[in-house]
Amino acid sequence: MTQPADRLPQTGTPPAQEPPGSAASTPSAPLWRTFLAFLGPMVLANTLQSLSGTINSVFTGQLLGVQALAAVAAFFPVMFLFISFVIGLGAGASVLVGQAYGARMHDKLRAIAGTAMCVGLLFGAVVAVFGSLFTTPLMRLLGTPPDIMEQATLYSRIVLLGMPGLFVFLLATSLLRGVGDTVSPMLALLISTVTGLVCTPALITGWGGLPRLGVASAGVSLIIGYSLALAWLGWRLRRIGSPLAPDAQLGKAMRIDKALLKSILRVGIPTGVQMIASSMAGLVVVSLVNGFGSSATAAYGAVNQINAFAQFPVISVAITASILGAQAIGAGRSERLGAITATAIWMNLALGAALALIGSLFARPLLGLFITDAQVLTLAIELLHIVLWSGLLLGCFIALSAIMRASGDVVIPTAITIGVLAVLELPMAWALSRSFGLMGIWMALPLSYTITLCLQAAYYRLVWKKRPIRRLV
Repeated sequence: MTQPADRLPQTGTPPAQEPPGSAASTPSAPLWRTFLAFLGPMVLANTLQSLSGTINSVFTGQLLGVQALAAVAAFFPVMFLFISFVIGLGAGASVLVGQAYGARMHDKLRAIAGTAMCVGLLFGAVVAVFGSLFTTPLMRLLGTPPDIMEQATLYSRIVLLGMPGLFVFLLATSLLRGVGDTVSPMLALLISTVTGLVCTPALITGWGGLPRLGVASAGVSLIIGYSLALAWLGWRLRRIGSPLAPDAQLGKAMRIDKALLKSILRVGIPTGVQMIASSMAGLVVVSLVNGFGSSATAAYGAVNQINAFAQFPVISVAITASILGAQAIGAGRSERLGAITATAIWMNLALGAALALIGSLFARPLLGLFITDAQVLTLAIELLHIVLWSGLLLGCFIALSAIMRASGDVVIPTAITIGVLAVLELPMAWALSRSFGLMGIWMALPLSYTITLCLQAAYYRLVWKKRPIRRLV
């Protein structure tokens, strides 16, 4: 691999026409600086989104009670399933957008965005109509307890009706990253988050003469938040002259191109499937942890809260590698992929080690925010050390997977990740827990990450690097 100091070629339209934060706007910048320019806004956006969900849950639980909080939580598995599809669609579209952007094919770029948006809107409309009509049977199918059925159904119906707009918002933020703009999505998420944090308690309490909406407050706030963010985003994109600005050109491109849709789904579906598989595996792990009692479950929950924030930079590095890789391929400079890969790995190792070190040094006060029992706290500290340092392995293999996804090669890397998860990690977690107790479940994590990294690296070096890299657009 070439050293991270290598520089990217100019991959977009002239800098004066590029939105702030675009990789193309700084063609001579060292790669590590380009990565950092992408990472800052993305990490902040992910953190805002996570904090928004956490704080809204606090509002709901504190102001309306446990039953209302349970009603909101009951709908989460369904919402995650739908959003996984949209995130997959956005991942596939952003790769194609990145390649078209790198090749300066703005008409093709808009056609890709138009296809993705149309599919997102149609899917959202189907979910809104059929989901809202059959909300009650759906919640019964999920085994929702009778005492929260009415509240859960009301909240679910409101969120389902708002799905078309939410899908457009999620797709817009993903597509913008494909053209190197991570600042606009961050600011849009900031608007959405702040709106939600203001509206949720206001609608719960009826502040300022507003109607008291009870458990529906969180759903209504969600819709208001992303609606305002979308309106502002459209205004900003037109002001900065983004190729994805909502104008007449994009309007003409708002139709489904079957050939482009096939390419989008080719990359996007495996990504969505991987998210769903990881979520299902998480449920299996929870069941294993629950077998060791409530103390183990409490430790697991607290560790996950800390680890979620530690993983934001790791995931953001992988997204950045995918975007820059796609832009380089689009520009016909695939020889730069080695430098991008090397930079992503070094960035992940540096950031991962720094976060793991900070988390290890301050494990007790951080976990003490969630845990008061001394015995549970000691257990959680031990688990957090394993999880945080395992993140270095996770960062390396998802970086490799991301750079291969930039070229459209996604099936085998995804199959490796899901295969190790299903065939090795979960059975190892069960087997090791029989011998080492709760610690055995976490011992399976670095073992499975190591195996995944070895397999991904072997496929990257022995197969992927020997294949010709061609644009998908």
